[in-house]
Amino acid sequence: MLEIRQLKLNIDHNEKDIENALKKRLKGIPFSDVRIIRRSIDSRKKDSLKYVLTVVVTVDNEKKALGRLKSDRDISIYKPVSYKPLVNGARPLNYRPVVVGFGPGGIFAALLLAKNGFKPIVLERGKDVDSRTSDIENFWKTGVLDTESNVQFGEGGAGAFSDGKLNTQVNDKYGRQTFMLETFVKHGAPSEILIDAKPHIGTDKLKGVIQGIREEIVKLGGEVRFGHKLVGIDLDKNRAVKGVRVSSSDGEYCLDTSVLILAIGHSARDTFVMLRDSGFAMEPKAFAVGLRIEHDREFINRSQYGDSKEAKLLPTASYKLTHQAKDGRGVFSFCMCPGGFVVNSSSEDGMLVVNGMSNHDRMGANSNSAIVVTVDPSDLEGDDVFAGVEFQRSLEKNAYELGSGKVPVQSFGDFEKSFCERYGRDEFGSFDVDQSAEITPNIKGEYAKADLTAILPEYVSGDIIEGVHAFDKRIHGFADPNAMLSGVESRTSSPVRILRKDDYESVDIKGVYPCGEGCGYAGGISSAAMDGLKVAEAIMGVFRPAL
Repeated sequence: MLEIRQLKLNIDHNEKDIENALKKRLKGIPFSDVRIIRRSIDSRKKDSLKYVLTVVVTVDNEKKALGRLKSDRDISIYKPVSYKPLVNGARPLNYRPVVVGFGPGGIFAALLLAKNGFKPIVLERGKDVDSRTSDIENFWKTGVLDTESNVQFGEGGAGAFSDGKLNTQVNDKYGRQTFMLETFVKHGAPSEILIDAKPHIGTDKLKGVIQGIREEIVKLGGEVRFGHKLVGIDLDKNRAVKGVRVSSSDGEYCLDTSVLILAIGHSARDTFVMLRDSGFAMEPKAFAVGLRIEHDREFINRSQYGDSKEAKLLPTASYKLTHQAKDGRGVFSFCMCPGGFVVNSSSEDGMLVVNGMSNHDRMGANSNSAIVVTVDPSDLEGDDVFAGVEFQRSLEKNAYELGSGKVPVQSFGDFEKSFCERYGRDEFGSFDVDQSAEITPNIKGEYAKADLTAILPEYVSGDIIEGVHAFDKRIHGFADPNAMLSGVESRTSSPVRILRKDDYESVDIKGVYPCGEGCGYAGGISSAAMDGLKVAEAIMGVFRPAL
């Protein structure tokens, strides 16, 4: 089979157009079994939008055909990557492995272990996705928060109530991402995620997909216990795990195990404290904080695609923006949600944090993104490993109090004006805001107008303003004074890392495997899922299942 890259076609192309383009590229060499393996959009020329395909075809005598096509560097012999994890561990397990957390890392670690006979037990402090959804919708409607069942905790993790974006910068030479995507499709995700350069599922579809994966784990002998929270770890005299202590509605109990995967998520702050007190080595790490910004969806579409007839055939547009501020900090868009919602994602009483989410169709009135500023451990007061957690909490407390429990919002122009007045700064632009033209917030949960500069430190607010004006040079109108801000976006990633060795085992406690975003080893659904696979692979390379 041959792989043909950079096959450019009009937006409204059909199968015949693909066939004709291939005939031209292959110089008349007969081919069959056409299969698209990647698709992206080239929107650099708004008057000539193109789909860019990578296609695989079958030809007779591949090497001879390739010789005729040697001048085309975008044609090569197709070398598919097949995910084949080794299962060659020799050390017998006396007990079933335990996975703590059922977000992307925990889900895929448990799935791979289950597929290979390990029958894992998953402990998830939150509820199943249906019960969790009901609790979240009640919170958005009434403001009554369940601290164990919310946007952060429950089946699917925080990613279940996000855009379901599956793009990643991780090099997939072992086929882990392909396995992940194929697993999602097997359980109901749209098949186009297998080929799209920026695949996404959407919150509305992702919930059912997660349920399907859970059912497969159970069918393979695994077990998922909802409402079961890790509260302690028992060690033997050699500092190896021998069991865990678990809290549930029926009381506390002990569970024997010698293999424990910690896929706890970035918001399990109480669990971090317990792990530190149990002797786990941790270190602070950089993270980012900021605000969400909303623009009209059609404005973002026009900025990315133009206003042609073909542009209207394309999916809702996204963007990715970065800027280095004058003070040296990075400012960047994060978790961009085309045609989506800002969501109240709080998980602790008296604190408020926002995130973004989109449904599969991405047809909400606004497109939103976090605009965040990097925070280094050196920026924080003291040298405690949890200084970043306390910094996050301070911002979330400010946001809660500022909005009286509602999501605080403010136009970008008013935010600029307030910042300059508060800090005596005058380097930014006009503050004229036509309130009748302000973007109406598209928010899950109640919101209220407030002065967002009261939430953030001066350097964060200033860098956000500088960044938005820099982004305006790439998307003209991005710095519209009427764009709507909301806050606070404080949980872009974990501010701590639980240290592990090259073999994925904890540096100082045997049998424990820190995993995923919460432990500091991932930055989204895809990278967390792949880290879960890596951890499961490491376990399968040492152990064999309990009898």
